[in-house]
Amino acid sequence: MKVKNIVPFRKEGDEGLARREQDPFYALQESMNRLFSDFTGGFSRFPLMPREMRDMAASPHLDVSEDEKAVLVTAEIPGMSEKDVELLLTEKTLTIKGEKKMEKEDEGRDYYRSERSYGAFCRSVPLPAPIDRDKVEATFKNGVLKVTLPKTGEAIHAAKKIEVKAG
Repeated sequence: MKVKNIVPFRKEGDEGLARREQDPFYALQESMNRLFSDFTGGFSRFPLMPREMRDMAASPHLDVSEDEKAVLVTAEIPGMSEKDVELLLTEKTLTIKGEKKMEKEDEGRDYYRSERSYGAFCRSVPLPAPIDRDKVEATFKNGVLKVTLPKTGEAIHAAKKIEVKAG
């Protein structure tokens, strides 16, 4: 007999969810993930904050795009300045590091709820092509970091467009 026939009140499309909830290894993995997330600190100073919000705060969201001449990395880093961000470029990776420090202005204030995030982050982006290191530019405005990584001449000429013909 199939499990889906005996599970009551199941919506259509919930087969995967029902299967995961019954899997003891899935439950163990979730428990271990929660344990390590809370143990490692970071943003677990707010244990009542939903885990999705803590994970979102832990590292900036990125857009990575590419055209024939350059790779563009855009990161949302609200509440920080360019002095709080460090960029490291290796042959095949761009690393973005930063730290948002907690403001200590209102020490006598009792909070009912605090959803602002503080702490350090580090994101590494693998680069799809060789980069001309001397022409890399980075700008930071209104909490958005934009890094333009021009490709080397060899990388630009290495790509060849192939015309597709109807058969």
